[in-house]
Amino acid sequence: MSPALVVVMGISGVGKSAVGHAVADRAEVPYADGDDYHPQANIEKMSSGQALTDEDRWPWLELIGQWLAEHDEAGGVISCSALRRVYRDVLTKHAPRVVFLHLVGDHELILSRMSGRDHFMPVSLLDSQEATLEPLEADEQGVVFDVTETPDRIAASFLVWLRSQEDNS
Repeated sequence: MSPALVVVMGISGVGKSAVGHAVADRAEVPYADGDDYHPQANIEKMSSGQALTDEDRWPWLELIGQWLAEHDEAGGVISCSALRRVYRDVLTKHAPRVVFLHLVGDHELILSRMSGRDHFMPVSLLDSQEATLEPLEADEQGVVFDVTETPDRIAASFLVWLRSQEDNS
């Protein structure tokens, strides 16, 4: 089995970091938080309640893609919203074997999670994130998990799914 190379994706507040850490720990590969790759201008823009544009995102996505390419052989897990197909295509261009773990949850649950945390992404941008989100398409390598489960249970189930995909290839 190849070491896992995973993007944990979804809107803000779904638990990408918690699940990403859990997957990386179980798979024994490094974890990186995609938020750490945002330039300060992006963080300031989001902190002020402004949604990022594609032009804001392209350089950030390229950095995430470079991280994936650097970890292709040894494996790794990184969190990244990857809200649109074109964003995921940038990541896949850098690392064709990347697998997307798409976390989804009910609007009210995500709203309550975002309200109770200290993060630069304000609750006011939740609607924008939901409007931008394009679900995984059938030809994309990935799977969707509901965030009502614990991060550890999601990680365990995801790795079982990932092994089953490798066994079928």
